Amino acid sequence: MTRPILPALAGLLLLGVQSAAAAENDAPRGPAVTVLKAAKSCFNDIVEASGTIIARDETAVRPERPGLKVADVLAEAGDTVNAGQLLAKLALPEGGTVQVTAPVAGVISASTAQIGAPASGRGEALFSIVTRSEYDLVGLVPTSDVRKLAVNQQATVRIAGAGDLDGKVRRIGPTIQPAIQQGMVYIGISTPRRLLINASGRALIKTGQSCNVAVPLTAVQYSPAGTVVQVIRRNRVETKRVEMGLLSGGQVEIREGLNEGDIVVARAGALLREGDPVRPAMASAETK
Repeated sequence: MTRPILPALAGLLLLGVQSAAAAENDAPRGPAVTVLKAAKSCFNDIVEASGTIIARDETAVRPERPGLKVADVLAEAGDTVNAGQLLAKLALPEGGTVQVTAPVAGVISASTAQIGAPASGRGEALFSIVTRSEYDLVGLVPTSDVRKLAVNQQATVRIAGAGDLDGKVRRIGPTIQPAIQQGMVYIGISTPRRLLINASGRALIKTGQSCNVAVPLTAVQYSPAGTVVQVIRRNRVETKRVEMGLLSGGQVEIREGLNEGDIVVARAGALLREGDPVRPAMASAETK
């Protein structure tokens, strides 16, 4: 009764060896590659404008009558003042003093007031005040970006020595400068700090937002066929042509060609070709 069992056992053993060999043949034998899952992310569409700081409106403070001299100075350039605040006292020729007050609230941008100096209604202003502490960054943007701009768009204004300030698009120039093909935009800034007039600044204007699948820029290759990303399916390389969108922080928006959850080669390289077997290893959070 044992003799018929032996051929059956031999057959099972042979089948097991063949299955193991087949599994070994199917196992990936290519190089190890770091991969990650394509995930959705949102990108801000940013237009950059570079220019200079100007006072939106300046108020000149002068005495109403001639023949006066500065007797006392109570404010100086850089001070923030309120409307009606005492700025200086002027001596009358016949004796007594006249008070000079701020007609508006704001930041004193310049002052010529010095004790003993003459003060006249026709000479240099004793004080110049940036009305309501409002400034503009007058910046230039490429013609292709002007169409993206709209009044009241939020902006981050970066000025050397003043840090980042909140701003807003206040006005868009109606013409393009033909020699440089750039348009003008006025970014309004309100701050209690004194900004230096004519200082250089840069505005990052948020003109919109787009949410799509995102991958690292290192995953993108540029080929004669266009922009491509390498994905892994069944441990083999597939090349997908993609349409890129916005960039931010080393990530790129993919508008067409990839789906959320696709396994993407984190650092695409020319050594990997269509159909190559690989051994994928998921990237850690630190390396994504």
